Amino acid sequence: MKTKVISVRLQSLVEISDKAYKATAFDGSTAIIPMSQVFGQDYDVQKSDAYWISAWILEKKELQYSDKKIAWFNTETNQFEPNYIIEHHTPERKEPVNISPDATLTR
Repeated sequence: MKTKVISVRLQSLVEISDKAYKATAFDGSTAIIPMSQVFGQDYDVQKSDAYWISAWILEKKELQYSDKKIAWFNTETNQFEPNYIIEHHTPERKEPVNISPDATLTR
């Protein structure tokens, strides 16, 4: 089974019980996140701490986050899977331009 997760930058993620974290974002918003919905730290982020949190729980909470970095977590293999976005581009058709050669430029 695959779970959609989002990398969320947090000011702090504090364990408040054996089943939940208290997440605080940089704007001061807070939310209680179940431990089962936090899938580990995102080590690619350099300037602050970021954590992989399931997308469906973030939609229900009033926590500030950006959905720029999304991944899929496979619960059977306990590994992240690549997220590919396939975009098809069809160029618009242009009519060829017929230009006759300039006689003053030829010898």
